[in-house]
Amino acid sequence: MLDIATEEGDGPQIRLLQGAAEFFPALIAALDAAHTDVQFETYLFDFTGTGTTVAEALERAAQRGVHVRVVVDGVGTGRLPAAWRLRFRAAGVRCLVYAPLGLLGLLLPSGWRRLHRKLCVIDGDTLFCGGINILDDFHDPNHGTLIAPRLDFAVQLSGPWVGRLVLQASDTMERLWQRMVAVQNIRRYQLPAAVHALRAAQAARHRSPPTHSAVPKASLLLRDNLRHRARIEKAYLRAIAAAREEIIIANAYFLPGRKLRRALVLAAQRGVRVQLLLQGRYEYFLQYHGARPVYGALLAAGIEIHEYEPSFLHAKVAVIDAQTTRPWVTVGSSNLDPLSLLLAREANVVLEDSQFALALRQRLLDAMQQAGRVLDPTRYAQRPWRVRLLDRIAFALVRAALWLHGKKY
Repeated sequence: MLDIATEEGDGPQIRLLQGAAEFFPALIAALDAAHTDVQFETYLFDFTGTGTTVAEALERAAQRGVHVRVVVDGVGTGRLPAAWRLRFRAAGVRCLVYAPLGLLGLLLPSGWRRLHRKLCVIDGDTLFCGGINILDDFHDPNHGTLIAPRLDFAVQLSGPWVGRLVLQASDTMERLWQRMVAVQNIRRYQLPAAVHALRAAQAARHRSPPTHSAVPKASLLLRDNLRHRARIEKAYLRAIAAAREEIIIANAYFLPGRKLRRALVLAAQRGVRVQLLLQGRYEYFLQYHGARPVYGALLAAGIEIHEYEPSFLHAKVAVIDAQTTRPWVTVGSSNLDPLSLLLAREANVVLEDSQFALALRQRLLDAMQQAGRVLDPTRYAQRPWRVRLLDRIAFALVRAALWLHGKKY
């Protein structure tokens, strides 16, 4: 865990958190110190192992009278376990499920638009953002017990002068909550309540941010399917285009589109060292095999690909030019793949802080050196024909899915 504080005592606190082992204690401490309200969103809320400790902290906060709202995704989490639904209800924790799947499930393209961001705002002055679900580091819902912890990151920003980012996160979470409440009320034929919720959602859009911030070189990038469809991708493209020395990207589900691939290749061609830390273990067919057909052009340009193998890689972070006077670093929920960049609600924090950038850079270098396997271009080209066939099939399925959604990537 890395703590960064400004010289002023009331300045922002910035914490780099690796894995649930660091994220959960920091989150629980903030929840236990909450006085007024908690807004919480996550894709996956799993109650196995240490995930239960976060649920208990939310429960304790509500029992103290804190206003607690929780939103989970209808695919990542679905319905909460019956016992926890009862406990949350008894404690006063309000919980909604984003876009529950109907009878046809993911067969309908509309079901692919998921809530994938991981955000928490506490008392209007603390923000958590990253890629870490409420999921035990050593447990996977599909693969069982893991022998090594999942690799993932989050960032905590707190302090009275971080208000600009916190208010931005709070507003977007409030709008989503009120819209979900409105949909519920419409389905129950409670039209006056639905109108009231929609008005509350609209009001959240017009709140004024603080005029001062101690972190002017920090921003919260939100992606949705309305007003901010390409913010995260454009931020990556600008940062990669401006890179002069080094680009390090760790991404769990890496299938960049044409623009991102070209930006990385051009960076490598102008002498920037580009290192990618990617998923080395098989998790899902489409994500694993669909990504590999794009590796060839990247390797040919001199880009280094390291595959993380001890456990599942779930990180969505990047560090650019950390050792220069203009570092760029992002920590968030967005993968560099079509689901994240074209369909899902995502959230990334971007910082231009040297100390934070150097700390994350060192963590990623350690992971590559100690737990990564360098992908050799010759070995990649000599993959068995059966593997190459699976890669092409998965890549074609991804393209077909995008075509059904009317998307170009």
